[in-house]
Amino acid sequence: MDNDEILRVQKYLRGKFRLDTITLHRRANKDDSVEMMIGDEFIGVIYKDDEDGEVSYDFNMAILDFDLPKD
Repeated sequence: MDNDEILRVQKYLRGKFRLDTITLHRRANKDDSVEMMIGDEFIGVIYKDDEDGEVSYDFNMAILDFDLPKD
């Protein structure tokens, strides 16, 4: 993903979730994905899928059991 594409996806996510602290960061040695952060917390990975000229983005977020509320 190039810089313009990263900024477009970041702007979309900030608007969709109404959260200006969302940032996207390049991953080391990876061109097809970025890390999504909220503030300084890692949230997940966004993968670019370019198949047959149609581009889409897949957000993958793992939620660990110990992070969930206990009640």
